[in-house]
Amino acid sequence: MEPTLLEAPVKAARERMAARATPVLYDLAYLRTAVSNLYFLGEPGAGDRGWVLVDAGMPGFAGRIVHVAEERFGRGARPSEIVLTHGHFDHVGTVRELAALWDVPVYVHEMELPYVTGRSPYPPPDPTVGGGAMAAMSWMYPRGPIDLGGRARVLPSDGSVPGMPGWTWIPTPGHTPGHVALFRDMDHALIAGDAFVTTRPESALAVLAQREEVNGPPAYYTPDWISARRSVEALAALEPELAATGHGIPMRGVRLKEGLRRLARDFESLAVPDHGRYVRTPAFADRGGVVSIPPVTADERARVLLGLGAAVAAGLAVGTLARGRRRR
Repeated sequence: MEPTLLEAPVKAARERMAARATPVLYDLAYLRTAVSNLYFLGEPGAGDRGWVLVDAGMPGFAGRIVHVAEERFGRGARPSEIVLTHGHFDHVGTVRELAALWDVPVYVHEMELPYVTGRSPYPPPDPTVGGGAMAAMSWMYPRGPIDLGGRARVLPSDGSVPGMPGWTWIPTPGHTPGHVALFRDMDHALIAGDAFVTTRPESALAVLAQREEVNGPPAYYTPDWISARRSVEALAALEPELAATGHGIPMRGVRLKEGLRRLARDFESLAVPDHGRYVRTPAFADRGGVVSIPPVTADERARVLLGLGAAVAAGLAVGTLARGRRRR
């Protein structure tokens, strides 16, 4: 019996999910939690408080993260801190559980504090941007806030990253107001979060297949495209040798540099949607959280309905195809 169109990428995704953390560098490994990545920074066997967790993945993975951490760093090993590139739901899904279990602080940019201390939700996702089922379903995605209370700390103003000697944090707003990337000058390693990604996050099929390609930030959850472009330009200027992103497989070398330069040069055509709530008018935020959000137009409401209909139709078609294959 031949596999359906979806079976191969789904099987590959399940195999990746069942694996241990994947090494990227001698002191960096990543774990995929459903659709997003988190990173373990520290040499294997570093022991208790000898490593850092960067981002915290999707909800429901806390036990698995603890297990993988103990396999990599030693039984009972806790990080010295957790660092968040930003506070979207797919990057903070387990952070409250892990921070409490490990009794560690959680560092964010000061502009990200409102979204992790219960003060402000993010602007609504934009399902009108198109590109696939992940975008069409984005109206359902949580937009917070979460509340870390006193565990939330602000990253140092000198650009250093607690627990990560040799790394600096770089402001990369656009996808969120306080988004940061982490860069190590010694080997030009970059942890980019969602400032740019290495898959096409709007498409469910692309997320499952995980083909390596440089793309802009997830369009359905980016409320400021002007800032997002400037952030990509700043990261491209660093000429990273390795990019570990929030979505997709880490990329390195010439293919990464060329792809990132092209994205920075042609950002408007490659990353910015043809239409969408925030394309012409960005959301505005200050240190207290979201201040203003552009209204939804009648055209955008119609696009939401069309997108939902297309997503449902695609799901029914895939299900029918799969059932037909199983009967053969």
